[in-house]
Amino acid sequence: MFFFKEEDVRKFDAVQFLYIKTSLKENVFTITLNRPDKRNAFTPTMVNEIAFALAYANNQIEIRCVVLKAGGPVFCAGADLNAFHDPSIDRKNQTLPDPIEEVRLGDAFASLHKPCIGQVEGSVYAGGFLIICGCTFVVSVPEANFSLPEVKRGIWPMQVMASLLDIIPKRKILEMAITGNSYSAEQVLNLGLITQISEKVIIEEEVNKLAELICSNAPFAIKSGMEAMQNLSDIKENERHQYLKDQLGKILKSEDSKEGTAAFREKRTPIWKGK
Repeated sequence: MFFFKEEDVRKFDAVQFLYIKTSLKENVFTITLNRPDKRNAFTPTMVNEIAFALAYANNQIEIRCVVLKAGGPVFCAGADLNAFHDPSIDRKNQTLPDPIEEVRLGDAFASLHKPCIGQVEGSVYAGGFLIICGCTFVVSVPEANFSLPEVKRGIWPMQVMASLLDIIPKRKILEMAITGNSYSAEQVLNLGLITQISEKVIIEEEVNKLAELICSNAPFAIKSGMEAMQNLSDIKENERHQYLKDQLGKILKSEDSKEGTAAFREKRTPIWKGK
């Protein structure tokens, strides 16, 4: 679910973010975590800002791909526990509309039915996993480390488990959570937590290439397919093929489907409308 009303999302340009930066170039919307002095540890306000930006990206038909990156040497250190325990520490963004209910970062990413690329140029800890698990693709530098150190502080990565469950085996989730060990980029690549390793000098170029490839394909089909994939877990196994057949029928009636067929027949590049 999205945590903001559609009419509030339409006021996106009036919001002045405190802890993230956003930019739109052609069909690619970039969100940058911008709390480097605190290792991009997120506060409740920062979580709301991320969720609001994701809702905006999902709502704008011209946005076909989201890139999520971070400023500073650490991608994300998870939740700022001090701010969550004592809301008075958190700086409230007066320009940001209030969410409908308390934002859950994992659910905010799950509601984004557009491809999201995580550009990871620093280590990821604890609740930072909610962000990379929410990305469709994760491109990481080889030097990045990944760990769930919560048990070393007397707590447990509860919400992270839900996000990890669709990516890595339960036994490995428990191993990571119980030991609090650090894993290299190569190790988590083998687990499927990240999708690509790229050297720091070319990671921007590699992410841009991937975003360009995504944007060259039919946006309505991609969004519909991602939404269908997410819904499958709630549909009885013996009803899934019929459900997917129905969804394909909707795609075939779309303007993008007709344009794709015409472009293929005419041997030209399709002009997508996202509908």
